[in-house]
Amino acid sequence: MGPARLPGRENAPTQLFLFAMAFLRDRLPRGWGSLVALALAVVLAGCSAAAAGLNSFQSPDGRYAFLYPTGWTRVQVSDGPQVVFHDLINSDETLSLVISDVNATNNLEDLGSAVAVGEKLRRVVIAPEGSGREAELVEASEREDGGRTFYDLEYTVHLNDRDRHELATVVVDRGRLYTLAASTNEARWPKVKLLFHQVISSFTLQI
Repeated sequence: MGPARLPGRENAPTQLFLFAMAFLRDRLPRGWGSLVALALAVVLAGCSAAAAGLNSFQSPDGRYAFLYPTGWTRVQVSDGPQVVFHDLINSDETLSLVISDVNATNNLEDLGSAVAVGEKLRRVVIAPEGSGREAELVEASEREDGGRTFYDLEYTVHLNDRDRHELATVVVDRGRLYTLAASTNEARWPKVKLLFHQVISSFTLQI
């Protein structure tokens, strides 16, 4: 796989560095420029390191793209999610993309607020009646990206023998509801929380 960047974002850290230096060059006292350059380099190195554990995935038709953790492999499934990845080491950690049809005239807000959509997914998909699972919507938020509205959702899921944690993002486009969800066991959640947030927020509709 290629580097952990989505199309069109290849040189973002470098561009940010050059822009910042150009902006500050004539606005700082003499001798400060090198110190600021060093500080910016340290910050941007940290940003690059944070993304170093991610690879990029793009649909064959170029419609959507997202990042997934390095070391995860794609799993072929039938009659299920459109795309599934799982961790080779921690095999119960998964990333899945489900694409559902909705009314072509609807946007995400027509389906309800972030809380309302999150609760419906909890009842219908994550912990439907008779599944033996219980789920709680921990957080629901709304964000704008690329002119589209996304709902970011966080759940705790209780099973008979273990507890799990799940992050999801949902967006509607051209009569389709896209749901990208990352899931892990509760014991691993503190270690992968930041990584999962990066993965979920990376989902992009490109055409």
